[in-house]
Amino acid sequence: MPLTPAQWQKALGADSLRPVYLLAGEELLVLEAADALRAQARRLGYAERQVLEVGNHFDWDDLARAAAGMSLFATRRLLDLRLPTGRPGTEGAKAINEFCADPPPDVTLLITAMEWSSKHDGAWSKKLDASGTMVVFNAPKPHEWASWIGARLAARGLSATPDAAALLAERVEGNLLAAAQEIDKLVVLHGQGRIDAAEMEHLVADSARYDAFKLTDAAFAGDGGRALHILAGLRAEGDELIALMGWLVNQLQLALRLANARDLAAQAKVERLWPAREQLFRKALRRAPREHWLQCLARAARIDRMAKGREQGEPWLEAERLIAAIAEPRAAAALA
Repeated sequence: MPLTPAQWQKALGADSLRPVYLLAGEELLVLEAADALRAQARRLGYAERQVLEVGNHFDWDDLARAAAGMSLFATRRLLDLRLPTGRPGTEGAKAINEFCADPPPDVTLLITAMEWSSKHDGAWSKKLDASGTMVVFNAPKPHEWASWIGARLAARGLSATPDAAALLAERVEGNLLAAAQEIDKLVVLHGQGRIDAAEMEHLVADSARYDAFKLTDAAFAGDGGRALHILAGLRAEGDELIALMGWLVNQLQLALRLANARDLAAQAKVERLWPAREQLFRKALRRAPREHWLQCLARAARIDRMAKGREQGEPWLEAERLIAAIAEPRAAAALA
């Protein structure tokens, strides 16, 4: 049986690693769990780590070669296999099964999957679960948000009254990344200790207002409903579309630079993206090819001209269509 997140926290304290791990589910939670496992591996003497990125043309023989390879320093090794879609295919399932059947000594395989549902589960994952450790990280359900926020605050030396935790849950509108960012901000603004509802209201007041940053984050995260809700809020508050389009064009240009890069991680460093934003764009770029983002950028430039009165059209309506296409490329027909 897969471990629950609570069981996972206890398992991390073990004085040895299992031969193989599968961490799957919500991207932010998987990334944090993988970071924790890598840190534990370093403490246990895993001095070497090899990253294997599974893409369209990945050679699954690379996994067997990496597992069989000799350590340069006669140390323990961690194989970091990144399987974004959670679907290894026939060849991948066979390669993972072969590793699980006869794992090399002093080698641990970590598999991370940023997409997961019951449809992803198969014979390969069941075999992995039997010989190693599998954890599925799901986003909190609506009634779980306040307790999840309370637990995350506690992990960072903070606590909140039930009213304060409920207020923060309402403000982040079910957005996991936004909740994590708000809690990190509270650590800086408040420090350790207990937060009541009045203080929470004051500390997150700026977050209550819809803004262009949240709009683009929601759109690139694929949350079209939330993005359109924010756009409607901006319009209702009387925000100027010209300023909004300037920021949207900036973010689309960033997406194109990342899409054009041979090494996305290296380009992300050049752009000075922190890890959470790098993952936000990685997820967006997996949803559509470069041509889609080029088309979105051209449309954004046209909307900017409309907003400035240099071209005929309904700029707010066109902005809605553009936001929908950014969030869900299958809605790109709305750009026509």
